[in-house]
Amino acid sequence: MIKENKKAYKAVLKEILKHDTIVVFRHEIPDYDALGCQFGLATWLKNSFPTKKILLCGEDHPTFTPRLYPHIEKISDEDFPKDFLAIVVDTGDTKRVDDKRFLNAQTIIKFDHHPNVEPYGKINIVNDELSSCAELIYDFISLKKKKYPLSKTAAMYLFSGVAGDSGRFLFNTVTSDTFIIASELMKTGINISKDVYLKMYEKTHEDILVTKHVINNIVFTGNGVAYYVLKDEDVKRLNITPGRGKENLSLMSNLSDVDVWMSITEDKEKNEWRLSIRSKEIPINGIASEFNGGGHELASGGKLTSLDELPLLVSKLENLIKQYKEQGKI
Repeated sequence: MIKENKKAYKAVLKEILKHDTIVVFRHEIPDYDALGCQFGLATWLKNSFPTKKILLCGEDHPTFTPRLYPHIEKISDEDFPKDFLAIVVDTGDTKRVDDKRFLNAQTIIKFDHHPNVEPYGKINIVNDELSSCAELIYDFISLKKKKYPLSKTAAMYLFSGVAGDSGRFLFNTVTSDTFIIASELMKTGINISKDVYLKMYEKTHEDILVTKHVINNIVFTGNGVAYYVLKDEDVKRLNITPGRGKENLSLMSNLSDVDVWMSITEDKEKNEWRLSIRSKEIPINGIASEFNGGGHELASGGKLTSLDELPLLVSKLENLIKQYKEQGKI
């Protein structure tokens, strides 16, 4: 257990015991960690406190639902609880929470592993050195694991969060504690191949066509940056949603002459271009914040208002790479 969090964990448990209705929120355009935390925590709450009303909020994922996670039931404003505890997971700031009704809660609790740029909760439990928020949720649950044990189903969801945000334990944010937590989750009886990985990474022949398009359209700047752009016509022709535009980012992750890579996907409905940036060693969240985003040092997101901003973004990234190379940092 993270010792410095123990007092805060007890305060969270006290809030849980005090409220009859608990709603679990997470960030928009969810990834495995956001959904794994949300469903893992909500499942544990339902099992541990059967007399309480446990709800989840947010949009379904276009492919992870229902392949790995159940549908999230829509709740109208008329039926939404008036008195409730909001627990928000894996979300650094309020603008990214995927249902702003969390602001109506009597009490807000924040569990997160992003830089704590906005401590919006009454209780904020943030450890940005963790590879996933799912590790933090498990650490909290372990406070009273004998009294409130973790079920196999809840463990499966949390494992998907750990595996997803750690890149299946490949990223440099992974520590020995990551493996310890993964081991504890496996002790519940989950089959990580059948229950998790096959569901996480299942592909269709249409997915291969998307990958083919991306491979054929990757741009290499020659100065350490690579990227691909999916315009609205590409999104429609490939029969994907803008939220799926970043799914092929990993194609560039192991290229020896690429230090920073990204996807840029047009979202015509929102009149913006979704930006996802990844890096091997160079912190890129500062530049992401200049383009309506932010995130982890090596994994960030943002938004472009126009594709005309792309040359400036590429230039800033190239200059950052050059700076780090001149200083001998990479």
